[in-house]
Amino acid sequence: MTTPRDSHSTVLAANQRFYDALEARDFGAMESVWEQSDDVVCVHPGWTILRGWADVADSWDRILNGPGHNQFILTNTSVRIEGDTAWVVLDENLMADGRASTIACTNVFHRHGDAWLMVVHHGSPVMRG
Repeated sequence: MTTPRDSHSTVLAANQRFYDALEARDFGAMESVWEQSDDVVCVHPGWTILRGWADVADSWDRILNGPGHNQFILTNTSVRIEGDTAWVVLDENLMADGRASTIACTNVFHRHGDAWLMVVHHGSPVMRG
């Protein structure tokens, strides 16, 4: 029997696999994190809404094969689980090309058996005062 604490840690582990794939620029690992369906949605900062796995996968392929290298320091993380749906809200403190910025993110996961797969990633830049 899965306990709430186990579910919390498995959702955080799924979320970490997403950022590990992103930092490693590993498209295969990124694919394994996502539910590959027409229901997935991704909003990269400054991009239009991407719907469906084909468009989301294409965006990750372009990002992971693009220039630069990003490092993410995740802070202000919270997890909520309701049934087979979980969402992680956090700040991505992005280090890229000698610059730092913060992206406020929501990552939504759906449980498939024992696996949590991403169905929504939404990132919005945090404006500095």
